[in-house]
Amino acid sequence: MQVSILEQSVSVEGKPQNHTIQDSINLAVKAEKLGYKRFWVSEHHNHPTIIGSAPEVLMAAIATKTKTIRIGSAGIMLPHYAPFKVAEQFRVLEAIAPGRIDLGLGRAPGSDGRTALALNPNSREDSEQFPGNVRDLMAWVSNEKPLEGHPFRHLIAQPESETYPEVWMLGTSNYGAQLAAYLGIPYCFAHFITDGQGMKNAIDLYKSEFRPSKNFNKPIVNVCLWALTAKTEKEAKYLFASRAAWKIGRNYGHLGPITDPDNALNIIKENNWQEHYELMFQNSLVGEIGNTKEKIANLAKNNDIDEIAILTWCHSEKARIQSYELFADEFKLNAKKSLQKTC
Repeated sequence: MQVSILEQSVSVEGKPQNHTIQDSINLAVKAEKLGYKRFWVSEHHNHPTIIGSAPEVLMAAIATKTKTIRIGSAGIMLPHYAPFKVAEQFRVLEAIAPGRIDLGLGRAPGSDGRTALALNPNSREDSEQFPGNVRDLMAWVSNEKPLEGHPFRHLIAQPESETYPEVWMLGTSNYGAQLAAYLGIPYCFAHFITDGQGMKNAIDLYKSEFRPSKNFNKPIVNVCLWALTAKTEKEAKYLFASRAAWKIGRNYGHLGPITDPDNALNIIKENNWQEHYELMFQNSLVGEIGNTKEKIANLAKNNDIDEIAILTWCHSEKARIQSYELFADEFKLNAKKSLQKTC
């Protein structure tokens, strides 16, 4: 099983947001050294917690700092943009990092309705045209022509080159799974959004309806997981408090930077959220490294998953990096990387 990272550039209490973006770039460099296969960055808008708003720009910065790790969007929310412009952006990225670019696409707004309209006044209509726009984008980004009779058939997304980005479909529903299967491209399910609800059905549907394509003769499934580990169960649970307090608070309409674990635990206690916190911890992919790796491995095995991408939030960047280091060591990522080089 391949292991990658999903990065959301999460705002942390007490840290300037520009530092958070620098942390994202530094984490990508670290991920490459640790042996992770991909480093994907997300797209959100007007969000007080998740501040990664321009994945294509962040990807370019990461591309200049790395040499081997694949870099991708998870994803580009296509209804906000013209497919041809996205194709041009990713052709440039491909020129910067040939053979290392992933173009993950999503239909969700990654924002509220007002912000979606600010990004594109026609976003609702474009959302309805999503399948056709994906088809056109796939053609342009691969330096191919859209369908015969297309009004923009003769446009070329430059710069041209021998390589092109790998296109992925992202989703949490059967819609994205079916579209990915029809187009014959890899599919990524966002487990961290639904806590796994609907995952098995979406994966089964994708695999059963998959049509082999020019680039992929069989289905490929990636699942993005929210996971956190530490050397002890107690430490992992303590670090998890920051995410738990944020997530419970979000249900009451509170959004903002994540706070430190001590303050998070105080918030949980003051609001009588202890029972909710305990239940979240029990049902999460959080804990001592051996137990957490086993949970992830079982999930992957039971759902026939080819790849996973780990998303981790921590108030402490040091603790977050340590978590990724422990996962890399437990999954023997550098050992797998070395084996691939000798094959």
